[in-house]
Amino acid sequence: MTLVERLDRLEAYRQIRELAARYGSDLDARDMDGLLELYLPELRDRLRDALALPLRRVRITILYVGTHVIDFSDADNATGSVYCHAEVQNTGANWISQAIHYGDRYARRDGRWYFARVRHHELFYGADHGVRPNGLPPADWPDRDTGTGTVPMRWASWQEFWGTPAPRNATRRASKGPDSALPMAVPPPAPVGSPSGPRSG
Repeated sequence: MTLVERLDRLEAYRQIRELAARYGSDLDARDMDGLLELYLPELRDRLRDALALPLRRVRITILYVGTHVIDFSDADNATGSVYCHAEVQNTGANWISQAIHYGDRYARRDGRWYFARVRHHELFYGADHGVRPNGLPPADWPDRDTGTGTVPMRWASWQEFWGTPAPRNATRRASKGPDSALPMAVPPPAPVGSPSGPRSG
């Protein structure tokens, strides 16, 4: 890479990591205009209600963005694997913790990077405060917000390491996986509420 290309790549990393950070802060603040501006302009109209409705069914959310791996397919397109810890007030008196993995797709338009599709949300686990996540039944997110999630068990590398047969939906991590691991039509986030209802994230 030339010096100009290397500087361009560094700026791309900065902007993409800022997307993930702003997603968390805008979601926690319920700043819907700010949240929508993180997505490509052509996605915003159909996402406004899809993002806002489930957030009206919960109270306080606190998203801590952690590990963020970015892989570039070319100068203007990339995928990402983002870890997030969430604290969620899903009823007036109930708090839960979630460990989340987001599979992202990013695109650059006119020098600015955006989310290029709805974020693909999967759980490591979700648990009520004070409850150990060990041995919980499957969460089947978004059906329930507490329980054992689908990652890392769904990742092919996990299956290969432990020498166990990979499930039919096994994929590489989102940042390196095939397009099948990053479907273009992902259901919108569902609300975090009672254990029997759909969830948000």
